[in-house]
Amino acid sequence: MRSLPLPLTLSARLAPVAVLAVSGWALSSGPSTPAAENKAGQDNGSQSPTAPATAAASKAYDAAPAPCTSVPVKTVKSLVPGAKTAGKEIASTDSKVRRTCSWNALKGYDYRWLDVSFEVMDSEEAAEKSYKQRLSDDSGGGDVPGLGDAGYSVVNLTTQDKQQTREGVVVVRSSNALVVITYNGSDFESKKAPSTDEINKGAIKAAKDAVATLEDGQKKG
Repeated sequence: MRSLPLPLTLSARLAPVAVLAVSGWALSSGPSTPAAENKAGQDNGSQSPTAPATAAASKAYDAAPAPCTSVPVKTVKSLVPGAKTAGKEIASTDSKVRRTCSWNALKGYDYRWLDVSFEVMDSEEAAEKSYKQRLSDDSGGGDVPGLGDAGYSVVNLTTQDKQQTREGVVVVRSSNALVVITYNGSDFESKKAPSTDEINKGAIKAAKDAVATLEDGQKKG
């Protein structure tokens, strides 16, 4: 089979990812986690205060998990057929708090790309602010129930040189961390993109796996 040149929009994804924005797709919303409270006690007249639970709740994560093992091999094979399942971690200025892994492959004429990113912030408030900003930048999508403290999904379609590319982005906030999934695809034979449903479900599947890895790491820590 002859090799095919990638469109400029896909070649550019080998650099840091820029999220496409055209039209969106929606689901419905999920819950937030309430903070607990502890009371201080006394012993023989002297006070023994306990640390507020809200202090711990505001920063559940100290470091980002390894992104290339954050989704199971079977998920990678399903979403990116033909890709090296080990993935490729993208260099970061601070790998303790910001880590990204990418998988991409061209199988026949079908091209798929998957990014999984983690970003750990100083506080839950900072993560919530960043989450809301991302939703503002990528409007047109909708909430995804059951993902972290808040989850959001949007699917966009772009066309360049008659080649369609459809991309799904899922953003999840869990305490003081953000998980961002980017999943896109193209068919170089038909020039068409995969369906909105396929891309959206694939991105949400990867997001569920990545969030489970993040939260499981917290439980074990």
